[in-house]
Order: sequence, then C-alpha cells, then structure tokens
Amino acid sequence: MTNYNITLLPGDGIGPEITEVTKSLLNAVCKRKNINLNFQEMAFGGNAIEKENNPLPIETLEQCKKSDAVLMAAIGDPKYDGIARELRPETGLLRLRSELKLFANIRPVKVFNALLDESSLKKEIIKEVDLVVVRELTGGIYFGEPKGRIQTKEFGERAFNTMSYSTNEINRIAKIAFELANERKKKLCSVDKANVLDVSQLWRECVTSIGNNYQQVELSHQYVDNAAMQLVRQPNQFDVILTGNLFGDILSDEAAMLTGSIGMLPSASLGEDGPGLFEPVHGSAPDIAGKNLANPIAMILSAAMMLRIGLKEIEAAESLEKAVSSVLLKGFRTNDLTSKNLDQKIGCLEMGQKILDELQEI
Repeated sequence: MTNYNITLLPGDGIGPEITEVTKSLLNAVCKRKNINLNFQEMAFGGNAIEKENNPLPIETLEQCKKSDAVLMAAIGDPKYDGIARELRPETGLLRLRSELKLFANIRPVKVFNALLDESSLKKEIIKEVDLVVVRELTGGIYFGEPKGRIQTKEFGERAFNTMSYSTNEINRIAKIAFELANERKKKLCSVDKANVLDVSQLWRECVTSIGNNYQQVELSHQYVDNAAMQLVRQPNQFDVILTGNLFGDILSDEAAMLTGSIGMLPSASLGEDGPGLFEPVHGSAPDIAGKNLANPIAMILSAAMMLRIGLKEIEAAESLEKAVSSVLLKGFRTNDLTSKNLDQKIGCLEMGQKILDELQEI
C-alpha cells in the first residue's frame, strides 16, 4: 500500500462542508486502489484568525511544507474586510503561495456535455470547450514593490501598487505553459497588455523567445481586453492560455462561467519542487454556508487533480472524474446549476453520496 501525507485546509464558509464530502470520496477511491491518505487538518484563513489572530499560523505552514500535497477548500468572509490587510484571510493565502514557492497556477476549463444547457452562453458556442489557463502566481501586481497608501498635500490620500516581472519569472511560467501545450493540442495563446505596459512588453519578448524552443507549438498573442471578449465570442479557439497574475485571476473566473458555474472549476498551484496546492476556483460563499446548498464538484475535481498531478495516481484520478461525469449525465444538479426536473435538485451531501454510489460501479 502506498502512503501519502495530505494537509487539509477546510477554511471558511462552505469550505468544511465540501471538504468532508471530498474526503469521504478520496478515502473510497483510494481504498480500492490500495492507496492510503493520511489527512492532517489545519487551521487556515478566517478560522485561523479566530483561533490565533493569524490567517496562516506557523504550525499550518510547517505542516504544509512537509506534506505530499495540500488540499484547500475556500477562505474568506466579508466580516474580515475591516481588519488590517496583513491579518485578512486572503493575505494568508498569498503568503502560503509565496512560502511554498507556487508560481504556476493551472486552471482547466472543460465543459461537460451534460451541462451544455447550464451555461449562460449558447451551447453551440461552448460545445467541446476544453482549455487550460496557466497563470503566473507569485509575481506581478499582487507582490510588486513599492505599494501602499500615502498622504499628499496636493491630492489627498494616494494608493499605489507596482506590476513587476523579471525575465526569470516569465521564462519559468512560459516553460510550464509550453510543455502543457505540447502535451495537448500544441496551441498556446499568451495574454498581455503590451500596447501600453512596459512589463507586458517584456512578457511578450520573453514568451516569444521561449517559444523558439517549441517550434511544434503554435504561439499567438492577444491583449487582455481582446482575450476577455474572445473567451465569450469563440472560446474553442483556445487551448492553453498563458498570462500573468492579475490577468489570469480575472480571465479564469470569466472562463469558469463557460462551464455553467464557477462551482465546477478546480485548480492546481505548483512549484519547481515540494508539495502542490489544489483548490477549487470559487470562494467561500458564506451566505450559503451550513445550508447544504454548496456544489462540491470543484473541490472533488481539485482532489482528482491532486491525485493525478501531485501524487501521480492516474487511475484513482480517472475514477473520481468518471464518477462526477456519470452523476451529471443522470441529471443531478446542485442549486447553482439549473435542472428541469426538480426531483434531481440535490444538496451538497446528496451530491457527494451520488458520486460515491457511482464510484462503487466503476
């Protein structure tokens, strides 16, 4: 039996609910594949603030560093918006990514045939959409210096952030994207704002240079405003989208709606070595927390990414993905996905049970 140490970060809002569902499914699929997952649940985000006045306690960080993979649900709550920025849940997440050196965020966007009618876009536009957003995660405007707020005599208070990238940062994320594109349809679109931003001009030059080493991959460039439009106009033109931290944050959430709900999208954050962080793209949704209304599928698919990419347990990952697809094909939906048959509207726990039942048949 193969053993792995997994750090669980249930976080806030709906996080604990979708974590419990996902944990039970992981145990079930891994038991059948002779895999043992040793889970260590740690405080993170808002619940860590409540316990220790720190969104990322040192014990949590150390546990993450020594694990084989980190599986996170969601963090955040509007009630923390008024506290000091360094104490907010989101700051803890940025610190965790930085401490684990997770510079590459992989966000697959795949439209399930069973959900073609659930998207706000026409099904002929989204049919067979299967793309990946590769987002640089530890540079750009979220981490650039200087940043802050200052008082001026002439203009009052002034706030500023710095968008900054080095050639090394761009080159390493570009290589990840080109390697992924080479394994897929051999198409890569780099998204920037090179017509107005110096940092984007460097980005484009570096990506183009790296592309010379991947002649088999078709490289194109788009400005971010055009890319945002093209994602809803003709999403099938994309295979791998490479972009920076800020643009990737926005575009991946936009791309999520191609699938019918942001509750469907998983993600993986990876470094050159050490454990990866696997998490759903959606937020903590505190307004529906504890009501059994959450969609656990993005968390479940994040767990499948953990099995596939983080642990190299491909068969277990495929079983989990097939079970999700089967349940959707049978018409079962959580509240964020519409259903013509009200009898097939189910809650978080029920969705987990349906997927568990399918696992027994695979």
